[in-house]
Amino acid sequence: MNSLVVVAGGLAIMVLLLLSAFFSSSETAIFSLSREWIEQQATTSDRRAHVLKELHDDPHRLLVTLLVGNNIVNIAISSIMTVLVASYLAPGPAVIATTVVTSVLILILGEIVPKAFGLGNAKHWALTIAAPIGYVERGLAPLITLFDGITRRMSALITVETDIEQPYLD
Repeated sequence: MNSLVVVAGGLAIMVLLLLSAFFSSSETAIFSLSREWIEQQATTSDRRAHVLKELHDDPHRLLVTLLVGNNIVNIAISSIMTVLVASYLAPGPAVIATTVVTSVLILILGEIVPKAFGLGNAKHWALTIAAPIGYVERGLAPLITLFDGITRRMSALITVETDIEQPYLD
């Protein structure tokens, strides 16, 4: 495989890991905040707080937005990693190596550490990422609307409680 392709793939994986960290830390930060704190902040002149409140006012759609973004990014990481590793290893070992390496990278750099960061810096981080999350929601609106509708209907069919995000909000 061309070394330029390997470098480009490695850089793409790093950028995608940052995006994974962004989505994971955002989810934890926003959903760890109390509704009261968000509403209090929205009474200030801080535009970020108003955007945060708008996002938080529909927690199901917010959760779908964050999960769709994070899953697209994580699947892209896995796909790129597979192409890179498969060019050096036979198919069987390539699948094993890709699964192990990608899982470790995503779990540590895209999930565990970012969620700890989001929890430890929830107020500041939630205000910082509110506008970018709003852009993601608008940019992925067709997908988010589709998944939002599907999951609301499925939740209604399988359980009495349709607010899948409620445990985050109490």
